[in-house]
Amino acid sequence: MSSDLVAAPLRSLLFVPGTRTDWLAKAEAAGADAAVLDLEDAVPPSGKASALRRVAEAVAGWTGRMALFVRVNPLDGWAAAGELRAIAHERLAGVVLPKVGSPDEVRLADRLLGWCERERGLPAGRIVLVPLLETASGLREAYEVGRAAGRVAYLGAVTAPGGDVERAVGYRWSPSGTETLGLRSRVLLDVRAAGVPHPVSGLWTRIGDLDGLRAFAEQNRALGYEGMMAIHPSHVPVINEVFSPTAEELDRCARLVAAVEAAQASGTGAVRFEGEMVDEAMAATARLLLARHGR
Repeated sequence: MSSDLVAAPLRSLLFVPGTRTDWLAKAEAAGADAAVLDLEDAVPPSGKASALRRVAEAVAGWTGRMALFVRVNPLDGWAAAGELRAIAHERLAGVVLPKVGSPDEVRLADRLLGWCERERGLPAGRIVLVPLLETASGLREAYEVGRAAGRVAYLGAVTAPGGDVERAVGYRWSPSGTETLGLRSRVLLDVRAAGVPHPVSGLWTRIGDLDGLRAFAEQNRALGYEGMMAIHPSHVPVINEVFSPTAEELDRCARLVAAVEAAQASGTGAVRFEGEMVDEAMAATARLLLARHGR
């Protein structure tokens, strides 16, 4: 079940191959809110052991402000459990679980991480979970996956072209995203209903097509997602801009809250504000946005 987990909103989560931990500085320079060191698909079988050592060292020695996550291999044996033990550290923000097909996989990861936290002397729930819904069963069980553990902090539909999800569902990817719009919408509703704090989506794999990226990111933001996963540093500034409110938006929120509170003080529940009728529901939404962005 979801708990009162305190996790920061993340606009951009940039994947970095576990074999290239030296690229973390580039990820931070690009402005990524988080980097995801990848031990799964980005590393060939012959390089898994050396990549794990590099990633564990990078996490332990990290001194930057960017949040660090690690995408581990599927938790299907003791070797995978050993990965969690190797990377567990106070500087590790979270673990990304690949190809999640059921809530039982999340519960197993939750128990293993709890054991790692105790061994490291970390508070329970310190390391958050990011389940990737890359199978048809996982997408169908998004609500239960989100409720499976209180440490699930980021979750959503990741619909990259030609990847695991396209193969599992059978859609034909297009830049407009119309074929996955319904899927992304339904998963978002499940994630919100499960109480997961911050829904995130992705991916856009066309490195040079920043206009296409912006359109896709804006579509996800309009649906209600709060961030996106990325595969290239050049995508980070676009994603950050799309998922950040403008100064004008924040100013309008502040004016709206002031107008509603002034009306309430005079005994009125609703008030006309800049051509619209607004009340406490709109003010609560505006206060949330202001609080998330330091206003």
